[in-house]
Amino acid sequence: MSVTEPLFRLAPGVVFLPVAGILLNLLLGERWSEKVVGWIASLATVGAFGVAVALAVGLSRHPEGAVVPLLTWIHIGDFRVDWAFRVDTLSVVMMLVVAGVGALIHIYSIGYMHEDVRHNGDPRRFRRFFVFLNLFIAAMMILVSANNFLMLFVGWEGVGLCSYLLIGFWFEKGAGGIGNALAAKKAFVVNRIGDFGLLIALFLIFVNFGSLDFDAVFGQASHLAQVAPGVLTAITLFMLLGVTGKSAQIPLYVWLPDAMAGPTPVSALIHAATMVTAGVYLVARSQALYLEVPLAQSTVTWVGGLTALLAATIALGQYDIKRVLAYSTISQLGFMVAAVGMGAAVAGMFHLVTHAFFKALLFLSAGSVILGMERGHEAGHHHQVELDPQDMRYMGGLRQRMPLTFWVYLIGALALAGVAPLAGFFSKDEILAAANLKFPAVFGILLFSALLTALYMGRQLALVFFGSPRSEAAEKATESAPIVTAPLVVLAGLSVVGGLINAPGIYALEHWLEHTLHTVEAIPFQWTIAASSLAVALIGLGLAWWLYGQRPLPSPRETDPLARLLDGVYHALERKWWVDEIYHALFVRPYQVLAQGLAQAVDLGVIDGIVNGVGQLARQIALWWRKWQNGYVRSYALTFVVGVVLIVAYLLLR
Repeated sequence: MSVTEPLFRLAPGVVFLPVAGILLNLLLGERWSEKVVGWIASLATVGAFGVAVALAVGLSRHPEGAVVPLLTWIHIGDFRVDWAFRVDTLSVVMMLVVAGVGALIHIYSIGYMHEDVRHNGDPRRFRRFFVFLNLFIAAMMILVSANNFLMLFVGWEGVGLCSYLLIGFWFEKGAGGIGNALAAKKAFVVNRIGDFGLLIALFLIFVNFGSLDFDAVFGQASHLAQVAPGVLTAITLFMLLGVTGKSAQIPLYVWLPDAMAGPTPVSALIHAATMVTAGVYLVARSQALYLEVPLAQSTVTWVGGLTALLAATIALGQYDIKRVLAYSTISQLGFMVAAVGMGAAVAGMFHLVTHAFFKALLFLSAGSVILGMERGHEAGHHHQVELDPQDMRYMGGLRQRMPLTFWVYLIGALALAGVAPLAGFFSKDEILAAANLKFPAVFGILLFSALLTALYMGRQLALVFFGSPRSEAAEKATESAPIVTAPLVVLAGLSVVGGLINAPGIYALEHWLEHTLHTVEAIPFQWTIAASSLAVALIGLGLAWWLYGQRPLPSPRETDPLARLLDGVYHALERKWWVDEIYHALFVRPYQVLAQGLAQAVDLGVIDGIVNGVGQLARQIALWWRKWQNGYVRSYALTFVVGVVLIVAYLLLR
């Protein structure tokens, strides 16, 4: 694909502009005020969004796209990997989402972090936060703009690093003073397991295709499927292991709920625009490989469907406002992974885009709620008493005290629940329609997951915004500043109209992506599926209102109405089906025991023993020689005479 459109030459700007923001704040930010630092980072991301818009305009004139070379990266014999930017309809959709939603999160962060750094007692970290945030955008842009698997892997690892830095941003906070640090480490280690799978897939691609460029690999997919189907199966399944790490699917989803340790804008960025969408994008980009391997398609679809169900059940038993949304993200990612797995890549990408709108809205609105609770707690008479501002049991009645936050949160919740005509209804409906045609059993799982989605979002709305305040903090909470609420209004608007980009009769996204995803299958609109999807959303919301709306928790210690209904099952939901405990027993604890044993026997016993033994030997030799260095001249003279006598005797005897 040659560069036929001048606008395509702007492509490197999607990476270079965030990098410029990083450099400016690193080199000069110490002299600037918080607002200047925040706006420099925000404008860098806005600039990247402007470049993405320009690329979209160029694609409207030349939909075949282009590859924009920057430099030769690796050139060994016949093997060559260039650092080149791929401009096509799929990559530009991702650029628009990453930069557009990312820019709103940056702007929101100016107001949020101004309060957060003071609440946590270290205003100097404000600049560091925005450097990390820009780095996150740059890494994600490298990932989605890559023209080959190796460049994609650089971005893949970059977003993993950024998630570690931002989840552990307040590394000295959390349980025992190390809780946040442990959450960051958990995310890092779990993702390394997934990254191992992706690395093996890349090695197999290199060995069997002789190239890592997308066009070269995808062009040979059919031939390899005929001559070595087992190899292609291994490639796609190892790639899936990478996807389960980055996009938080079974079995590697356990890191994402703990990622709530980071500041709320980080949660929004990870869950909406970056990081977790990488796996969905990878499978969509690699459709040419997966369509040749039905086993891999089925595996991906089932992993997505079961993840959607498992995470939706766990969300029902959580009380942390952000943790509910975290499990919701895992569940919605399950919908997306199932869609791209079954070959409905457009439906998966459609849900990725709309989900970015309403999930960013929900996380940022949750941040506004948390700020309001913190302000109310500090204004109260008992502000020295410890309070978790994220625990929904201590909220209630915030509809009157934070009206703007309530309305935008309501829009986001209804969009996530799949209520028509909001964005989530259209995108979720397409996935359900595709599953109904191709995987009826997975369709049933996803439909039940949609019911649970509406139920846990209705529960959250009731506990947070309705009823009477259940703490002094909730009673004295106040609305957030315009710098915080303005991005929420924009995202709420996108959550309302975002579904129109691929609504029935329009299908703009489908027509846009067919230039890149040549194997796109059109999913016809099915009134029965749409009606069923809307019905389960309304049933779920109605059940939530029946349980919580009529009589919200009168006090934080009151038994949850759902717990009374489900009895022992609710305890399992609250404990997240004990998955973390099972993992700890099966993997973490044995590894710790093995490591401790190896440390004692091998590290301390053998390795340290050898090193210490050499040291002791050198010490003994030194002590022996020390006897000859006693400082007496007569001893040195005697030694000299003895030496001369020995030498003369030796010469005479010869």
